[in-house]
Amino acid sequence: MKKQKYSIAITFIWVGFIGAISFMEAWLKFRAPGIDTALGLGIGQLVFSALNKVEITSAIVILVLSVASKEKNSLRLQGLFYTAVAILVLQSVWLLPALDERANLIREGVVLGKSKLHLWYVLVEIIKITCLILFGFRSFKHLNTNKQ
Repeated sequence: MKKQKYSIAITFIWVGFIGAISFMEAWLKFRAPGIDTALGLGIGQLVFSALNKVEITSAIVILVLSVASKEKNSLRLQGLFYTAVAILVLQSVWLLPALDERANLIREGVVLGKSKLHLWYVLVEIIKITCLILFGFRSFKHLNTNKQ
């Protein structure tokens, strides 16, 4: 049961990171005085690279705790977690590298046309954070149900 508590805590810490970075920092930095597009993109690349590492670490730790736990979560709980992990993999191998490439070109002065990459990123980020929130709350409920 202790492993499940750690897993739930890590899940909500992960949710906090996503909320703070993806839904606050990402657009607020461009409103700060003296931040131009190139500087904002550079900061964004640094911050999202760090966030990605935190997310990968969180996913691995939750997975290890889940495997080590004698308590088996329901398939629905696992499905929520694995959906979030699948999105993280998609972001790590496709979206973030593609967004980094665009950011580098823009920082070099290349004028690019509109792209839907940010829209895709936001969309899957919303799905991922929703899955993690549901996973966390349902895991908590599952933990409390099994205590009795």
